[in-house]
Amino acid sequence: MSSVPNEFRIKWPPKETWTDATREVQSFWGEPNSWEEGSKTNIIQIMANHPPMALAWSHFGKYFMTGHTLNNRQLEFVVLRVAVLVKSHYEWHNHVGYAMQAGITLEEIAQIRDFPEGENAFTDEERAILSTCDELIKSNNVSDATWATLQKTLRQEQIMDLVMLVGNYVMTSWAISAFGVPIEGGADAIGFDLKTKSGKTPGVTYRPGEHEDWIETRGY
Repeated sequence: MSSVPNEFRIKWPPKETWTDATREVQSFWGEPNSWEEGSKTNIIQIMANHPPMALAWSHFGKYFMTGHTLNNRQLEFVVLRVAVLVKSHYEWHNHVGYAMQAGITLEEIAQIRDFPEGENAFTDEERAILSTCDELIKSNNVSDATWATLQKTLRQEQIMDLVMLVGNYVMTSWAISAFGVPIEGGADAIGFDLKTKSGKTPGVTYRPGEHEDWIETRGY
């Protein structure tokens, strides 16, 4: 797998250049003091260099964080599988903790990583969700067999969300890789081997706004 980015290709915008539009991007997810001090999250700061695009991206991403028709377990299956397929260390690191908060075990996360090995651990629906990720990324479509399996348990709008969710995280992962966005320096980075830089076992983290301690649990 590709190396973890350790140098920004696009830098954080200097504070003296910030406009209200810049600050709107930085404070979009509700980080404390972010309007005044900016976000502490690397990808948010980098996107803040281009506010019109960043706000459109943020609203689209927020839909998949808070307003989608899938449940959080289904969502995290998708994001983790996409992270593996497109080699996004950044998204993998962040979503391991989110997945655990959604009730997905570390053993299941490893099985998502290694799919289709160990696929019998999952339901037909979950296998079809993982296959959707694989097929879209590898062949740019969903097979008839996978589509038929999805239709057994998911509503039409859920299948639509599923396909767009894959695309959203592929796009975001591409941006993170191309812009050279590293995992935040204070974070205890989680590798694809599910080991942290410090050797600790990964634990639960919260999505933005999901819990009053969501800032503290991210570790930077």
